[in-house]
Amino acid sequence: MSLGDPLEPVPPPVAGARAAPEDFWRRVPLAAMSAAQWESLCDLCGRCCLEKFVNRRNGKVHYTDVPCAWLDPVSCTCRNYAERRQRNPECVPLSPANLHRCRWLPRTCAYRLLAEGRELAWWHPLVSGSGDSVHGAGISLRGRPLHTAPVPPEDLARHMVDWPIWSRRARPD
Repeated sequence: MSLGDPLEPVPPPVAGARAAPEDFWRRVPLAAMSAAQWESLCDLCGRCCLEKFVNRRNGKVHYTDVPCAWLDPVSCTCRNYAERRQRNPECVPLSPANLHRCRWLPRTCAYRLLAEGRELAWWHPLVSGSGDSVHGAGISLRGRPLHTAPVPPEDLARHMVDWPIWSRRARPD
């Protein structure tokens, strides 16, 4: 069964129509969201938990197949979310104040999309109503071959990946 174009956004609401309460992301600015609303924006793809390189000249992000040691590759969530900063000092907790500096976030990330004034994709759990839609659309890390052994920093470049759904043709630029 085809789920459609994974990067196709949901059409905006009809002019004059009232947004349903569950469509809070269309009505509430990022900085005004409750903690629960903010956390629910995460689509649980796990891609922000991969080691990555950012080309300083052009800003292009290069992902690797090396996840944070705390990433659960099935649920695509942190195994110790509450203590993630203490366990991994390189983990960046997202906030409305630092989103503009987090250009390494995937182009499909809800935080990034909303900060750029864009809509969530059809597969986002808040839109689809299913936590599995992100996995079915091929957006998440679930089922990807990940290198779970420690990798020395000088060897990370050998682990760069460009999985098909993340290719240039699939990115919503």
